[in-house]
Amino acid sequence: MKSISRSKKLIPLLPAYQALSHPSATMSLRSVKQILPATPKHWVGDGFNVHPVFANKAFTDELSPFLMFDYAPPKEFPALKPGKSPRGVGQHPHRGFETVTIAFQGEVEHADSVGNRDVIGPGEVQWMTAGRGIIHQEFHSNDYSKRGGVFEMCQLWVNLPKKHKMTKPNYQPILEKEIPAVEVYEATEGGGEECDASPAGNVRVIAGAFKGTKGPATTFSPVELWDVTIPEKNKTIDLPFPEQNNCIVFVRRGQIDVMGKDNAKEHVGPQAVALTKRDGDTVRVRSGEPNTSVLIMGGLPLNEPIAARGPFVMNTFDEIMQANRDYQMGRFGK
Repeated sequence: MKSISRSKKLIPLLPAYQALSHPSATMSLRSVKQILPATPKHWVGDGFNVHPVFANKAFTDELSPFLMFDYAPPKEFPALKPGKSPRGVGQHPHRGFETVTIAFQGEVEHADSVGNRDVIGPGEVQWMTAGRGIIHQEFHSNDYSKRGGVFEMCQLWVNLPKKHKMTKPNYQPILEKEIPAVEVYEATEGGGEECDASPAGNVRVIAGAFKGTKGPATTFSPVELWDVTIPEKNKTIDLPFPEQNNCIVFVRRGQIDVMGKDNAKEHVGPQAVALTKRDGDTVRVRSGEPNTSVLIMGGLPLNEPIAARGPFVMNTFDEIMQANRDYQMGRFGK
């Protein structure tokens, strides 16, 4: 298998705009449509003890273009005994969508049927396009397995538009140093920022764009994926977000209030989700604990039928049956 060539380019922390990002005359806060509470955990293979974050909303139009979300909270794994294999998930197929894996602590090793092999560590991302078909495996890396330690990661599934479902499989390794981070300042009542104060947080832009700063991931439809950190309690920040896009707010650590119109607010606890309405161009969040961490994700709804079964996501169940036939005939990963 080929190893992925990794760039060492450093992308510095970028300052937020030094002017009001959203004058009060134009800013409109998004409302919360629904809160999804934290879900019970289950095991995926023997290496990933995850919350199925989207629960019964997975694979629905409300989340489009996102499909599914598994989050493995911090968990201590002991070092493997000599002769034992790394923990994880063995070879399995995918077709019709993309998998996005973010490592927060520990290391994830990926290998696939088109020859990619790679390891990501804290802050890094694997963005795999299954397209017309790929077979891959995901394990704790050999080095991490030998030493043990805390492991934390998540995996998101992103749907592909109908016209791209049979595209050639691809793999994007994204280093932490390649992900730009934008400082944000505390929001004011009128919709601006207290730019003369210390930053209230920062936004790592993995995909899409935040205040003109673009993320490194290449996508097949408009997708936003931001990793937001708010170090102090009771800090309010505004996150401009395309009004026509679905927007999902996930609390990885800590707790927040999502502040809406007319002083409305919705509380979101750890590992819970706020689904927002497409009724504004700004998501306003207020941290409820120090060192709060939030994932903001969303994109332009595809408005196409979703047929999902096991590892395949297509537009019709006839296409699902064809995917099964193609996999059984050995036509994946070519």
